[in-house]
This record gives sequence, structure tokens and C-alpha cells, in this order.
Amino acid sequence: MAALSIGMVMPPALREQPQTEKADPASLGGLDLPGIVPKISPPTLGVFFVALALFTGSWWAAVGLRLPSPITIALSAIAIFMMFTVVHDASHSSISSHHLVNAALGRVAMLFVSPAMAFPAWRFIHIEHHRWANDDQHDPDTFASHGKWWQLPARWAAMDAPYVAYYLRRQARRPRAEVAENAAMMAFTIALIVTTLATGTFWWLVVLYLIPERVAVVVLAWWFDWLPHHGLTATQRDNRYRATRVRVGMEWLLSPMMLSQNYHLVHHLHPSIPFHQYASTWRKNQEAYLQREAAIATVFGQQLTSDGFREWQELNSGLMRVFPVRMPMRAETSHAEFHQVRVDQVTRLTDDSVVVTFDVTDALQERFRFKAGQHVTVRTYLSGEEVRRNYSIFASATEEKLMIAVKRVPGGAFSTFAVEQLRSGDTLELMTPTGRFGMALDANGGKHYAAIAVGSGITPIMSILQTVLETEPRSRFTLIYGNRTPDTVMFKDMLDDLAARFSERIDITHVLSRDPGHPDELSGRIDGEKLERWLGHSLRPSTVDEWFLCGPGELVVLARETLLEHQIDSDHIHIELFSGFHDPTTSKRDYDPATVTVRCAGSEQILQLIPGDTILEAALQVRTDVPYACMGGACGTCRAKLVSGTVEMEQNFALPRSDVNADYVLTCQSRPTSPTVTVDYDR
Repeated sequence: MAALSIGMVMPPALREQPQTEKADPASLGGLDLPGIVPKISPPTLGVFFVALALFTGSWWAAVGLRLPSPITIALSAIAIFMMFTVVHDASHSSISSHHLVNAALGRVAMLFVSPAMAFPAWRFIHIEHHRWANDDQHDPDTFASHGKWWQLPARWAAMDAPYVAYYLRRQARRPRAEVAENAAMMAFTIALIVTTLATGTFWWLVVLYLIPERVAVVVLAWWFDWLPHHGLTATQRDNRYRATRVRVGMEWLLSPMMLSQNYHLVHHLHPSIPFHQYASTWRKNQEAYLQREAAIATVFGQQLTSDGFREWQELNSGLMRVFPVRMPMRAETSHAEFHQVRVDQVTRLTDDSVVVTFDVTDALQERFRFKAGQHVTVRTYLSGEEVRRNYSIFASATEEKLMIAVKRVPGGAFSTFAVEQLRSGDTLELMTPTGRFGMALDANGGKHYAAIAVGSGITPIMSILQTVLETEPRSRFTLIYGNRTPDTVMFKDMLDDLAARFSERIDITHVLSRDPGHPDELSGRIDGEKLERWLGHSLRPSTVDEWFLCGPGELVVLARETLLEHQIDSDHIHIELFSGFHDPTTSKRDYDPATVTVRCAGSEQILQLIPGDTILEAALQVRTDVPYACMGGACGTCRAKLVSGTVEMEQNFALPRSDVNADYVLTCQSRPTSPTVTVDYDR
């Protein structure tokens, strides 16, 4: 959804984060990065099978005494070193877009690298290294990179010790499944050693595995920790361009020997990029990195400034192209409209929720392109009655797939139908995407986004979260997500993968209301007390650029009012509700009759409105193509331009101030206060 997960891995509590420096976008060129993670990464898979074959061959040669022990030890050490790259990429979900593939390959490869530690536990520790690189208080890898020179070889050989200690100090806050798996692996390793000692075969274990594994660990600590980080004083939170370095020169030798870890800075800047794309990413984006004074050293250890590197580079070859960032493609339709769309897949998400993937035909692709945070209205007929519901799109706006998540609501007609009866091949009516919950993104941007979601309120947040991380390489995201129990958390595997892929750029905190084992400070519902505590410590308003709130109406209203009390500009607070929120303080008044002109889909209709009716209620009496969904002022589907006249809008949870100032209204909440009114849904 294991760096941060529910059921497998418990997320860390919100931590205080220093405000990051904001670069002038005009001074920093956009970054060209690889696209989305493929279904499988052939180079990484190739490393896995070559390492497996090499390790197997060295064992065969050692057991049959076909080669001297020093040679078989060296071959096994090389195989273990190669396996670490598989573990490393799996920990960042870089091998495959499928969670289970990364988890499976990571676990298998981890058996060669260090069977005493489970892969999910190691991944948690590694992600913490990414979050806190060079921070002596929080980064477990400084043990290998910040010691005195005469201590370093011993430190490299004993890298397991600080990792085990680091994990044991934090395992009380880790998921029980992860802790149990880690304990089982440690018990297995101890049992293996005891068994070989008892049977007199321990020396075989030493020659076949223990010595090669220690040799590999020493090299790994040297190449993955000391070379990229030693001598650098900036932490990842201070300046991520100078917390890790690249090592240039003799790439023809270093890149294959180090499996591209000579470009380790690229990995820390963009953790989801697989190892075989580090060098090309550096070359394509080097000017952007140089403008940030990235840390650079030559193969011989000479430290270079950006200008010094430019001079040095004159001796080197040109650039290699890679795929650019996939920016969302937007389609602007004149008005929302319904189309028959086939259901491609219905996939179980939790016990009471499903993911519905739609098969949008090529002819409709342009009309169903969406922006992050938008939603679609689903219409069907159940027991002879029309049922219309609004669901947020949770996929990244860079993807081609249209997917929604439906969570069963007690007594809910469509949600019960979707969870229990909807099948692949069925057809539903879908309205083209609407809504303005998201915002424009900038590949050169460097913002801090924060979101508070509860239950199925995570769905639009997921789209925004993924799109931001994929299209704004310098932005970071903090998510506070409330649920009842670990089993009710939607998208937990996806959130875990995002945390692994984007490590230091994302923080996820889970708040659970019915889990007795959850930390006290994160137990119960998200309420005013928790909000005040976060705003006063971990999420100071001055450090956050944009806020997104989605969940039950009472929580969203409370959170918005709390943010406003902290002097946060309402234009930077984006809210989304799945249904209207009744405000008991809303005043009632008597209205006069009015003549309303409605323009929609290129045609115009004039109608007489009954006093007290909304414009939408009147419009639906004479035409069925007027767009609407929630009828509660929450979704923004019924947005229209007020061309003439005046109206009173009872409540508004969907339109930003800029829309209101531009005379846009929610017709489901608008009642005329002038004799004539004209609204236009097409503008």
C-alpha cells in the first residue's frame, strides 16, 4: 500500500520536519525521469538469476572440491553482492509495478544477503536511512559512514549489529506480522548454526556462506554507505542534493562493478528509479542538479564544485536520453455527460470494498481523461429505480486507467450492489470526470502537501498523492489517514509501495479508532485535540503549502475551521465531501418566483421556478441532461456560470474562492434572489 503499512508494517508517527528551502522554479530546469515502474524490470531480474546461478555454481565447485576455497568464497561473495541490488530495488518497489513481485523477490534475495533479518524489517530500516541520511541520531547507516578511519573496516564487517539494535528499539511500534516474520528468520538462522555445530558441519557453513557473506557485507557497507556519504555534513532534511554524492570518472568500470551505485545521489533523489537507470538519469538532468550544487567527487576522491565538474566534463562523452516525466494529459469538455462504459475488472480491496476498473474505449478516451482529485458519477437502475452515486478516481492522473473504489455503506443501494453483485463485463453509465478538488501541478515545483483523510475519503487523496510524487520530483507529501482497524484500511499495499518508492518525500501516519495495540497518541478518532497537537508540532502551518481534507462532513468542517483559526488562507485548503453537510445555523428565508434560463449542451431552456426551489431542482423538471451528483453542495458536479441575475447559495464545499469570484455557483444550492436568472453549464 515495508516501510509504512498496516497489517505488515506500522507507520511512524508524524515527526517535526524543518521547512525545506524553496528554489526559484525559473532557476531550476525541469527533470526528465523514467516513467512509471514496469510490470517487470528485465535488468534487475537478470541480476537475480545471474547471482543465483553464480552462487549455485560456487557451492557446486566448493562441495565437489573442484575449485580452491578462496575462489569459491570470492564467487559466492560476488553473488551475494549482486543479490543485494535485488533486495535494494525490491525495497523501493522498483522491480515491478506489482507489489507481490517486489515482496517475493525481496524475500528470496534477502535469504542470501542476511537470512537473520526479514525483508520487511530490513526495508523499514533502509527507508529510515533515506528519510534521515547523515543524521547521526536517526540514520542507522552513519555507523558505516561517519566513523574514524581506523574503525571503519570493523564497522563495515559488523553492519548487522546496528541494524538489529535499531530495529529492536522500534519493534514495539512495528506491525506484529513484520515482527513475527523477523523473529522467525532470526530463529531459523540460530537453529541452522546450532544444527551444524551439533552435526560437525559448521565449517562447511563457514566456507560456503558465512565468510562470503561477511566479505559481501564489507564491500556493500563501503560502496553503499561510506563512498556516497562520508565527509558530507548536510542531512537529507537539510539539503538532499548534498547529503549523498555521485562519483564520476571511469564509468565504464565503476558502473558495472558497483551496479551503478557510483550514482548513488540519483537514487536518494529519486528512489523509485531502478539501478540500471541511475547513470542515464544523472546525465539527462545534470544541469538541474548542478544548479543545486549537488555533491560530486571523482573516482579518485577529488571533490568538485558545479563549475569544476563542468570543466571536468569537457573530457567526457555526451548525454544519453531517457523517458521524460509523464505529465497528466487534460481534456476539457464543455459540459459533463453520461456514456455507457463497460466494467473491465472488479477486484476485492478489503472485506467491504472493491476496486472497479472501467474499459474506456478509444473513442471515449479523450472525454474521460481526468485531473488528480476528480470524480465520476455512476448511474444505473436497481429494482427499476434510478440510482446515481459519486465516486472519486483514485488512479494517478498519469495513468490511462479509470478506476474507482466503492466501500459498502450500511443500507447503501449501489455500494452493496457493487461489492456483492457487480462483475466484469457489466455496463454502467458514467458521467465524464468533474470536480476541482485537485490543483495544477508543476514539474519544477517544490511544495509540501498535507492531507487528512478518513475511510473512503482516501480515494481522491490517492490520486493526488500519486500524481504529485510522480510529476513534482522536489515536492513532498504528508498523509494522516484515519480508520477503525488495520483490516479496514483501503489501499494499504499501494501506500506501502509509495512509501518505499518515494521514501523521504512521503510521511504517512495511520490513526486507528478500534485497535487496542495502536500507539495511544494515534488511537481514537481524528479530533480537534489531535489536530491542534499536529499543527503545533509536526505540521506547523508555515511548513505546508497546500491542504487536502476528505472524509465525513463533521471532520472536514472541523479540520477546515481549525486550519482557518491558524491563519491558513482558505485558497490553500481544499475540501471534498461525498455528501452534503447540514449546517443548522444556515438561515432560511422566503423567496419570490423567478424566471430561469438554463444553458446546457449547446441548447437553452427558459422555465418558471417555484419559490424556494433550487435552480437544479427546477432544471431537472424539464431536462435530464443537466449534470449533478450529490445534491448537497459537496461534489461540484452541478457547477455553472451565473451569467445574469443574483442567487443565494446555501452552502458551498466544492468551489474555491476564485470560482465564486468569477460568478460560478453550485446550482443544487442556489436559489434566485432576482426576478430573472441565467446560468450556463457549458462555460
